Amino acid sequence: MSSIADNLGSVTRRIQKATLQAGREPDSVGLLAVSKTRPAGELRAAVAEGQLAFGENYLQEALEKMAELADLTGIDWHFIGPLQSNKTRQIASAFSWVHSVDRLKVARRLSEQRDTGLPPLNICLQVNINNEQSKSGCQPEDLPELVHEISQLPRLTLRGLMAIPDPEQAEPELRASFGKLADTLNTLRADYPEAGPLDTLSMGMSGDLEIAIAEGATWVRVGTAVFGERSPKS
Repeated sequence: MSSIADNLGSVTRRIQKATLQAGREPDSVGLLAVSKTRPAGELRAAVAEGQLAFGENYLQEALEKMAELADLTGIDWHFIGPLQSNKTRQIASAFSWVHSVDRLKVARRLSEQRDTGLPPLNICLQVNINNEQSKSGCQPEDLPELVHEISQLPRLTLRGLMAIPDPEQAEPELRASFGKLADTLNTLRADYPEAGPLDTLSMGMSGDLEIAIAEGATWVRVGTAVFGERSPKS
């Protein structure tokens, strides 16, 4: 079985190769290690190898890991799961990024509940890029109004867009989905220069990160390729 150190090295090389092939700057793509359901000890091993950005889907599980790893410095916690209104207060306090904002109500709560002593909370708008009924995310046509409204909220920094395209798509369709998200971000950046940096595309996972990077990803969210297959639930 490969170690987390070996896996991180392998994924990093994949990212570097894909970035080079896309003609992009060497450090333009970040690795977000998706650590949902993984024990704190595995995250500690990843931190020892220099991995500091972790993506969590479940609030309570994440808070427990944060407490276990409180002796470590520099960890960058990203919330990437569905957002429930009754959990925004803790998310606003504990995380530095939220990738899964899909409606104005949630953004307002995150803004109101972000401690004024903390830096602004980085957020991405989750887009249902393939119009899947089972997926969270706003529709692309709703983005202009969302961007306009959210850009006026204090204690938030609107960084960009996130999507989870249909994994059953063939490569050309998957590439088109990633490209559509990138084109959408470029349009928003041109139309709303006051909205924030709009410099982030959170897209691509273990099996398709090369395609996502070719289409402009700045964060790739990788779980299995870093930590290995998850154990089946008992």
